[in-house]
Amino acid sequence: MLFSSPIFLYCFLPITLLFYYLLIWNVKGRNYWLLFTSLIFFAWGGVSYTSILVVSILLNYLFGLKIQSNLENKKGYRWLFAGVFTNLLLLGVFKYTNFIVYNINDLLGYLAIPKVPQSKIILPVGISFYTFHSLSYLVDIYRKKTSAQRNILDLSLYICMFSQLIAGPIIRYSDVWTQLRERTHTMKKFSYGIERFLIGLGKKVLLANVFAQVAENVFTSNLFELSAANAWLGMICYSLQIYYDFSGYSDMAIGLGRMFGFEFLENFNFPYIAQSVKDFWRRWHISLGSFFRDYVYIPIGGNKVKVSRTYLNLVIVFFLTGFWHGASWTFIVWGLFHGFFMVIERLGFEKFLIKIGRPFNIIYTMLVVMFAWVLFRSVTIESTLYYYEALFNFKFSNEESIRFFNYFNLEFKIAMVIALLGAFGFFKWIYKFIENGILTPQNSVSKTLSYTFHITSVLFYAAVLIFCSMYLIAGTYNPFIYYQF
Repeated sequence: MLFSSPIFLYCFLPITLLFYYLLIWNVKGRNYWLLFTSLIFFAWGGVSYTSILVVSILLNYLFGLKIQSNLENKKGYRWLFAGVFTNLLLLGVFKYTNFIVYNINDLLGYLAIPKVPQSKIILPVGISFYTFHSLSYLVDIYRKKTSAQRNILDLSLYICMFSQLIAGPIIRYSDVWTQLRERTHTMKKFSYGIERFLIGLGKKVLLANVFAQVAENVFTSNLFELSAANAWLGMICYSLQIYYDFSGYSDMAIGLGRMFGFEFLENFNFPYIAQSVKDFWRRWHISLGSFFRDYVYIPIGGNKVKVSRTYLNLVIVFFLTGFWHGASWTFIVWGLFHGFFMVIERLGFEKFLIKIGRPFNIIYTMLVVMFAWVLFRSVTIESTLYYYEALFNFKFSNEESIRFFNYFNLEFKIAMVIALLGAFGFFKWIYKFIENGILTPQNSVSKTLSYTFHITSVLFYAAVLIFCSMYLIAGTYNPFIYYQF
């Protein structure tokens, strides 16, 4: 079930909210109701997936208790190792078995040896995210940042809460464990949650889906005949699609959390205005970047070791970042591509960027990121190389020229203008200007303007919901990129 689906918007969410607030004076009752609805949400993609999730929860509940009771002796570390190994084993079996078998068969083919039968394992929805939730839970217990949860139902809610189960943000137990026991519910928090959810819904349906159609058309076309104009347009559209798709989902997740009293950390901070690849990863998928920093990069030495080892640590982290995203060589190379530029910047290029100035820095970063997105979108390394070649194919056929201009209908033009302004922070700047320059002063004029602004905001969010509903009911193209991870 997707957030951007009529069944979720007009059935699942209203019913969940209704019964949740009927239990407003019963904290445990609210948590159990949220857990129940989360399991239904998860089971919508397949009941067998839910059994894997339940097994994962049970195992991590037991591992957490064992780590907690053995913190003062070496058994604590052994139980931590067992817990981490089990979680990674589950992830490896269900996410990477087919990838391993495929590569073994490639090797066996060269050696003229009979191939290994391909497994029929299907990737469970959300396994990458709930595995990371479990890992952070166990590690934080061992590090004494939190205590083991003795109520298995509360732990289950943390691991599989539907608002962020499918695609994050990655929530750490140490950040929300107090909220599981007690959290505040106010009209201000609830209304903000609705606004944030609708902003995310608009990003997904009205922007990402528009760019998705163009990107899909370009990337699945004949790459040998693809012109530079269409190749660059496809690359730009995919860059905007994945940003508005994923940041939109994160906005919806954060908004849903607020509706139920939870406060989740931000996951995006205008990554396309980053002035270096390092800066990009401080702004893009923040919860994932901080997870790898705290649970991988720092434990293997970070930058507290020899310079050469620091570079190796960066490469290891970005190799794992790419491999986490998907069982494919394109994802691995995508991660290493970013890791290469992280090392280049650390070698001294970052100092050069500081001297050059902001416009050049943003252009440099965007080019690196967009060229990397081609790897992310392509099915094979070979198709990636063909696409890169097409980016510099300046032979324009009449068919390719007509195709290029056909993309620029009114809907696409409006979406492109809004997306570019939004990605570079224009609307946030406008909002801050209105809030600080018009609404803050306490006088009769500002009160009138404030009232007008709030009325306009209500109409705006209502319009977003109406337009999104129209698009979804019409059955328009509605993919979700991070659903596959």
